[in-house]
Amino acid sequence: MSSPTTIPVTTATLAVPDGTLHFEVRGQGPLVALVAAPMDARAFAPLADLLAADHTVLTTDPRGIRRSRLHDPEQDSTPQLRADDLARLLAHLDAGPATVLGSSGGAVTVLALAHAHPQAAHTVIAHEPPLLLLLDDRDELLAREDDMVATYLRGDRLGAWRKFLANANIAMPEEMIQGMFGREPDPQDAADERYQYVHTLRGTTRYQPDVAALRDGATRVLVGLGEESAGELCDRSSRALAAALGVPPTMFPGGHIGFADDPAGFAVRLREVIAG
Repeated sequence: MSSPTTIPVTTATLAVPDGTLHFEVRGQGPLVALVAAPMDARAFAPLADLLAADHTVLTTDPRGIRRSRLHDPEQDSTPQLRADDLARLLAHLDAGPATVLGSSGGAVTVLALAHAHPQAAHTVIAHEPPLLLLLDDRDELLAREDDMVATYLRGDRLGAWRKFLANANIAMPEEMIQGMFGREPDPQDAADERYQYVHTLRGTTRYQPDVAALRDGATRVLVGLGEESAGELCDRSSRALAAALGVPPTMFPGGHIGFADDPAGFAVRLREVIAG
């Protein structure tokens, strides 16, 4: 099943107190928001096209990334600030409450949304949140993360990405690593990458969710997990969060970016979860 190519997309911006958010809307029907961090709206486009057949689908660039610009580009991006952004976007559309899927750093965003803005979404699906503080070996992981950032700031981009993959326990062939990170990125990709390492990463992985508030709150909170993510860092953190919430993980096809690798399969599963 291929993704439709003729879905009309409305592109717009929303002013927030400290910047401007880029967002995209397609389709008609119940509202679904797809968010990530640091990935921007482009990563969700194939999935969004499929869901737009029977949903209104919101995608957005997270603050400080690509088309979502901050007045102060050195301002840190926290899950709480990104949750505030998302709540403003959802209120602006005035079509909720929504189903909100967040992946990776976006999964941490939606946990913060459920805590601070429970009226914005009836269901949040935190797909593979990298919550290091929930893990027994947190101190080692945090130290390795600090070293990774320091490596990046010394100008060793390839070395930093090697450490990132090692910390995430993601195995990747050497030729793929070289193909993805061995060449100089274009200026916008370089700026987004720097913002991720310097201003987004540590605030995201060190977020401490209020498990009791999430468990007892008005928003249904599910923990998404890729069927092919076994043994990876986000498999461990997702299972730890699900156990703390007292819910089983909600399984999705693929791995950490299954929504991009298999949008058709992911859309089928996401529709099942929304209906449930």
